[in-house]
Amino acid sequence: MAQRILLLVGTKKGAFLLESDAARQDWTLRGPFCDTWPINHVIADPATGRIFAGGGNEWFGPAVWTSDDLGASWTHSSAGLAYEAGETPIKSVWSLALAHGVLHAGVEPAGLFRSADGGQSFEQLRGLRDHPSRAEWQPGGGGLILHGLLPHPTDPAQLWVAISAGGIFHTADGGASWAPRNRGTRADYAPEDQRYPEHGQCVHCLVMAPGQPELLYQQNHCGMYRSENGGQSWTSIEAGLPSTFGFPAATHPRDPGTLYLLPLNGDQAGRFVPDAQAAVWRTRDGGDTWQALREGLPQQNAFFGVLRQAMATDRLDRAGVYFGTSGGELYASADEGENFRCIARHLPTISSVETLVLDG
Repeated sequence: MAQRILLLVGTKKGAFLLESDAARQDWTLRGPFCDTWPINHVIADPATGRIFAGGGNEWFGPAVWTSDDLGASWTHSSAGLAYEAGETPIKSVWSLALAHGVLHAGVEPAGLFRSADGGQSFEQLRGLRDHPSRAEWQPGGGGLILHGLLPHPTDPAQLWVAISAGGIFHTADGGASWAPRNRGTRADYAPEDQRYPEHGQCVHCLVMAPGQPELLYQQNHCGMYRSENGGQSWTSIEAGLPSTFGFPAATHPRDPGTLYLLPLNGDQAGRFVPDAQAAVWRTRDGGDTWQALREGLPQQNAFFGVLRQAMATDRLDRAGVYFGTSGGELYASADEGENFRCIARHLPTISSVETLVLDG
């Protein structure tokens, strides 16, 4: 069966779509879409091909854009994406996740909304902002954002969220109540006797292993971690990496022990790839060991960063690996990271990269 693959790219000036066949050698680029609004995250429903794009800013406000024809036309809605009068207004939608017929949206300032009508209207899951720790959440470098959304693949009542800087929280009752899931992760910026708080950590990226929803990985402001119990406790897996700091992570589509990272050189050292030499780091054993993948990536004068949602894999065999840079370059590998090449240049700053494989 012939397959096509779309790369769904969110940027500071709209959404873009790149398309190729299963060989993933030649790519066509379309866009910008969404009236060139700042778009933080673009995802698709693999069952229908419907595309959702979340974004906005303090001038436009928040919105979720929808396309039912692979980007040929778009509508958008902000219905329900608001807090009560007197609260800080919502600036933008930062993250999207679709599961069990529900579209979830994480926003700035940090909060969680859901849509049961395909993004036409939203309602707030108030239990998260009612958590007693909310008064202590602090903005990270990108603001006080809910950027991580992990629905449980088979249990609609379970969901994990990541907040910068508030930590990871989990609900088992559809969002009515929430519990922090940060035990074992450091907060190096806190006083010595508060380095492992119950909440308040600056999570950078949270991903779930395929087929094992209790196996989670997170890139934190202060280290790289693995959890084998749904985030109830975390183990450091940063040994062997060039830095404890970075933003994006992406799991393999079938192998729960394979994970891809793109570390940066540190929060105070420029936030670009270490030694200005680009590499994607891969583990095949859940983070016990790491390998640098450099073939096709610039090995001198590479001063770019990669944002938290700007790395993805596809479900083809062999799996593709993709990442977009702060300088508007998009890199792709069709062989699980063994070889990369640049497939787009001069885009706006890339905020997110996701994939959609179309069969037939």
